[in-house]
Amino acid sequence: MKICLIFIFGLAIGSFLNVCIYRLPKGIFFKERFSFCPDCEQRIRWFDNIPLVSYILLKGRCRYCRQRISFIYPLVELISGLSLLFLFIYFGLTPLFFIYSFLICALLVATFVDFKERIVPDEITLGGLVLGLLLSFIYPSLQGVSSHWTGLFESFLGALVGGGFLYLTGILGKIVFRKESMGGGDVKLLAMVGAFLGWKMVLLTFFISPFFGAAVGIVLKLKKKVETIPYAPFLSLGSVISLIWGREILIWLGF
Repeated sequence: MKICLIFIFGLAIGSFLNVCIYRLPKGIFFKERFSFCPDCEQRIRWFDNIPLVSYILLKGRCRYCRQRISFIYPLVELISGLSLLFLFIYFGLTPLFFIYSFLICALLVATFVDFKERIVPDEITLGGLVLGLLLSFIYPSLQGVSSHWTGLFESFLGALVGGGFLYLTGILGKIVFRKESMGGGDVKLLAMVGAFLGWKMVLLTFFISPFFGAAVGIVLKLKKKVETIPYAPFLSLGSVISLIWGREILIWLGF
């Protein structure tokens, strides 16, 4: 029963994340009270806004203008539901479940906004950074310590290492390739991750992410002649791997 409720809750959260993904880049998050079709701007009624179910019943089209609804909407809802379900199974109904659920949701928004708009919203990165610092002080076990001030220090160090390493990488890339190679949004995103996961895990994320990014980048370069790719999705994937399997990876590496 709990598993079903968590999954449904995750789907509902995913529906809200879709609102964030669409509205944050456009600066209209608080301007529109109700959900609406981006094509005909018709208000979406509650029975057409049920996560996953409405998309299936409507056959992926708006009820009013019959334009196709992007597959991203049900995809985000499904990923959100499965992610929260996995975190619940892994951590139980503990503070870590709620904290990491927020982190995963923030990474989801950053990923899909970067895919669509090639930006990472400050509302997510800077807001998440502040929240990560605050939660590490309130709940120092997030950083694996018992002291509130030590938790805050570890969180700050994680943010500094994450953002700092990526920032230096961007500077080095600009010198070598003579053009921007790392966006400021990516730097702030990894700083946010460091505030939650600490310096060891964010450093692991820093080294894991390029493997995924490079593989995709090479394929796109060869097939579509794409010069740049959104990097937030790969930072997010690396962050999730570090969150779940980071300690095992570090032990395997001998750290």
